[in-house]
Amino acid sequence: MKMDWTNMTIKEFQDALSSKNPTPGGGTASAIALGQSASLVAMVANLTIGNQKWSDGWEISDSALVLANKIIENSGRLAKEDSDSFDDVMSAFKLPKETEDQKIIRRGKIRESTLKAAEIPYNTALLALDLLKIMVPLSLHGNANAISDIGVAALLATAACKGALFNVEINLNSLPEDYGVEIRENAPKVASDCRDIAKEIMHNVKEIM
Repeated sequence: MKMDWTNMTIKEFQDALSSKNPTPGGGTASAIALGQSASLVAMVANLTIGNQKWSDGWEISDSALVLANKIIENSGRLAKEDSDSFDDVMSAFKLPKETEDQKIIRRGKIRESTLKAAEIPYNTALLALDLLKIMVPLSLHGNANAISDIGVAALLATAACKGALFNVEINLNSLPEDYGVEIRENAPKVASDCRDIAKEIMHNVKEIM
């Protein structure tokens, strides 16, 4: 049964995540981590906006707040879509394969659903990278009393990005090379950008702390 993980309590989600069921899994957890990261970014932005001491950070905080709210909204959808897509892959494997026509249909459905299961976490990774990018100026100009929260936000966004890309890779590895060509080409740079930007944020956090 397909579930909306965002309507669960934290305990309910943890119970579902720790169960023997394959969903929710790492991709869903990555999307949830992204939402938590965005929530912390929104908090830092809100603590900066309107505070005269940090007035030079108002403009970037406004931008960060817009992006963070967008990601908070989308992370729940991505969490649900991630687990739903895996369920669709499992359903495709259960299709009949007695005749050649059935085998062709089954193979096509498996590949179609597996590609979708790679595309969804790739979108999670892209949003995580966008969030990390805006944390760089926010870490420099936002309310310094909340700098540790930026550090935690960066860690969560990095985990979301890397975790999502694990799921991209494992799904693409089961497909022919002509599937997901653009994702295959771009995913390594997303991973390296995520790593490099996270390092920059952590440097800023340590300097301010």
